[in-house]
Amino acid sequence: MEEKSYLAPPEQAPDLKIPNGSTVVNVRIIDSTTRMTIPAAHLLLPEIGQHNTMAGAPSFSFLIEHPSGRKLVFDLGLRKDFKNLPPVVQKFLADFGWEITVQKNISEILEENGVPSSTIEAVIWSHHHFDHVGDMCTFPSSTKIIVGPGFKSAYLPGWPTNENSSLAEKDWEDRTIQELSYGSNNEELAIGSFRAVDFFGDGSYYILDSPGHTVGHIAALARVTVGGQGTSSDTFVLMGGDTCHFAGQFRPTQYRPLPVEVILSPLPHIHAGACPGSLFQDLHPHKNATEPFYEMPQTSTVDLEAAHESIRKLQLFDAADNVLVVIAHDESVVDGIDFFPNAINLWKKKGYSEKVRWQFLSCFGGHEGHEWVKVRTKDSIGVGFEMK
Repeated sequence: MEEKSYLAPPEQAPDLKIPNGSTVVNVRIIDSTTRMTIPAAHLLLPEIGQHNTMAGAPSFSFLIEHPSGRKLVFDLGLRKDFKNLPPVVQKFLADFGWEITVQKNISEILEENGVPSSTIEAVIWSHHHFDHVGDMCTFPSSTKIIVGPGFKSAYLPGWPTNENSSLAEKDWEDRTIQELSYGSNNEELAIGSFRAVDFFGDGSYYILDSPGHTVGHIAALARVTVGGQGTSSDTFVLMGGDTCHFAGQFRPTQYRPLPVEVILSPLPHIHAGACPGSLFQDLHPHKNATEPFYEMPQTSTVDLEAAHESIRKLQLFDAADNVLVVIAHDESVVDGIDFFPNAINLWKKKGYSEKVRWQFLSCFGGHEGHEWVKVRTKDSIGVGFEMK
């Protein structure tokens, strides 16, 4: 475990049983330039303190490059001309008060950095929502779309044939939509507890079945370094999509409880320091150091129990020291890791997991009703907050 001291004794997480492999993919996380301000109650349950808004939420994409030269993109964020999204999406944004901005399409970001859109074999949609599917019309028809099981029957046809669809049919006009299927019970590949497809057939990139938020929601696991001493010495990046929407929906856990001291940089004008984890435990709805702060509300799922189960599976990966979990809208990592055009493969060597793991806790300070203050701990003076 990375942290040396916890507020509760950590349990040993089950072995993920990732098959051995000698091939890695290059992974580059793309900040899609999407930013969303969302009422927290739409995506998080329960309400905690004054954390009532998810402000500046990004929507990440991932460029996956195989040694063979094959390239994939996982998710596309929001399209730049979002005002041309289908009417049902426009109505949703107006009715529910989501504020969104986006500066560039993913294809533009790729092209500006020497990756022609014509070289992208496929775009993987984690699911069908507008802040993930981007604008497929900016890719050539040779770029296919990969979706999860049940996607076509649940969400096709699109708009305008189906006037209530959030998907635009022109996005897949003259291109292939490939729907994944997972093997029978006797043939299924399982990574952790997720059903998986070994996309390249060499253990470098697995597409994971993580339903609940939507029908056919998928995540992915990339092998990014090989240690030469078995799977435990390899490192991985898990692309979580919207398996959940906020890091506090899968952290903390019994495998990685709240630490005794949390390192936060909650406000740009305050120097980072050690903050007692007990401050955050006191804010927890159950005063618990081993359960996530939030759950997924029924309103943001098609199957609440499946969503909860997918999150439980995600937690097993987050418990592993050799897996970096990145969900699509995790604002807390924006200033803490390397983004495209840089690769994320050396995340462990650079200590990114320790740096960003608990940054989501800063959401509880800096809002009305809270005040960031200096907190004296046993060994240092750091940053904490108090309720006003």
